[in-house]
Amino acid sequence: MIRRCLTALISGYEVAELEVLVVCNGCSDDTAEIAKQFGPPVRVLETEVPSKTNALNLGDDAALGFPRVYMDADVVMDLASLRQLAATLVNGTVLACFPKPRSVFGPNTSWSVREFYRFWTALPHIQDGMIAAGVYAVSKAGRYRFERFPDVIADDGYVRRLFEPHERRLVDGAISEVREPLTLGDLLKIRTRSQLGELQLWQRYPDLCARDSKTKRYLRALPAIVKRPSLFIAAVPYFYVNIVSRLRALKQLKSTQRYVWARDNSSRTPQPLEGD
Repeated sequence: MIRRCLTALISGYEVAELEVLVVCNGCSDDTAEIAKQFGPPVRVLETEVPSKTNALNLGDDAALGFPRVYMDADVVMDLASLRQLAATLVNGTVLACFPKPRSVFGPNTSWSVREFYRFWTALPHIQDGMIAAGVYAVSKAGRYRFERFPDVIADDGYVRRLFEPHERRLVDGAISEVREPLTLGDLLKIRTRSQLGELQLWQRYPDLCARDSKTKRYLRALPAIVKRPSLFIAAVPYFYVNIVSRLRALKQLKSTQRYVWARDNSSRTPQPLEGD
């Protein structure tokens, strides 16, 4: 995954344009060795602590410039998209931005997974809200909204809630490709993690979450769905996954101190992608 990510990200970069920090957090494979092969502008940091937020803080401590882009290693985004994110933050009006996520499916992806994402990505608050892209960027002023990344599951959800809607922006020309799970079981795994992350944020930052929830207009989704009857059947796996993952997350909420990061391994195995 890291080779695909870095190849797209730095291809065609100009000298001194980028500083890419790959933070290997508790890796037991050869991720660090592969990343080191790229040379400048890539720097590799390693820690035995298997924590994403610890990795984010280590990267921040080592980073020199702004704006800063935080990107999951299993996401693919090219340099042109990265440049558009940076350009969006230059004038100081927008403090945080994010690319438009594009779901990438393997040929063996189940029907229920495809339909879930077809429904989910049609919802207005998903299209508007710094969600599911696997990437977000902040300006220098935006980064100073908080000191350290807190120890939470949903770092992107925490960062998004620090900014009012007019301070964050979806950059249409920027695209991040997200490999989706192959199976319904793996989808339930990552959706449970997502739901648990949201519940944890409500538990720890209720005021921040309450302010953000006022900006969402879930009723806006109804016209979007009604105008697209083809989405009716996609609603079945969508609501099934949401209900089951919510129940699982509520059950796990009391044990978040012992939480082990639930990962979808099906999208990480070598496989052809549609269009390859």
